[in-house]
Amino acid sequence: MTLKRAIRHARKVQGLSQLELAKRAKVAQGYISDLEAGTKKNPGIAVLKRLASALGVPVAALLE
Repeated sequence: MTLKRAIRHARKVQGLSQLELAKRAKVAQGYISDLEAGTKKNPGIAVLKRLASALGVPVAALLE
């Protein structure tokens, strides 16, 4: 699964909007949108950790 699909899938499973995820991960909603669209492909490890924490999944689950 690609990063963009993993983020979108985990977000949907949690029932979160992009804005809710962005607030939890302390990033801009546009950044989440860009990640899910695939226009941003290489978030830093700090952002990946915050996203994983906000989604309740291990970082590895976003990278598989």
